[in-house]
Amino acid sequence: MNNDPLVFELQVAKNKPHSYRKDKPKTRCPFCYPEDLTDIYRQEGECIWLHNKFPTLRDTVQTVLIESSDHLGDLRIYDQEQLHHLMRFATDCYLDMVASQKYQTVLWYKNYGPHSGGSLVHPHMQLVGLEHEDGYKYLHANNFEGLTLFSSPQVEVNIAEHPVQGYIELNINALELTDLDLWSDWIQAGAGYVLEKLYHGRFDSYNLFFYPRPDGGICAKYITRFNASPYFVGYKLSQVNDESSLQHEAAGFLAYYQAKKQN
Repeated sequence: MNNDPLVFELQVAKNKPHSYRKDKPKTRCPFCYPEDLTDIYRQEGECIWLHNKFPTLRDTVQTVLIESSDHLGDLRIYDQEQLHHLMRFATDCYLDMVASQKYQTVLWYKNYGPHSGGSLVHPHMQLVGLEHEDGYKYLHANNFEGLTLFSSPQVEVNIAEHPVQGYIELNINALELTDLDLWSDWIQAGAGYVLEKLYHGRFDSYNLFFYPRPDGGICAKYITRFNASPYFVGYKLSQVNDESSLQHEAAGFLAYYQAKKQN
């Protein structure tokens, strides 16, 4: 297996606005001024899909999906109508990029928090077309399987037993794309659980990744961000918590979702 790293264009990155770096001068958030945005592919209400003005990766097409006009918007606080619209919109944009057949791989992900690798606070996702690279070559089917805590014909939710990085990863599988609203509800609950309950609210950052499933569905995976284990950094060896810990988190996530639905 070849290790062909993505080439990062440092000169482009130097000009990017940044919400977290203390050495960057404060500038106005570009996503708060939609009237000034250019290269827009699609817009529905507050959701805007557009070309990334600062494409830092060589041999890619980088795009941004603005979720909301609220600078401090968050998956956790969107009302049901806004949440469902966002996830349907984002899924359509992702499927459009895949259907274009212009890319070897289309990556869809979201950064949240100061340790997520993101640059702007304003809520957004990213859709990136890799022209020559298999973005999934290091992944395995069992990365999306685990200890099931919810299952229906359309949606299955589990705690990963074979995580990509570790130690606790939430997998929210849309087995079919016929009930994106239920899938969205679980995605919203996942954001809340990761930030509010997991390890007693220890984490302030996560990545949310979306992966195509062989059956035509999509897996949404939450990976918390913290100082990565040296086993992963040096050897790409992931770690997973013991069985009783996984069962504890599965029960906790299910209870959290049920409580949110009752409110």
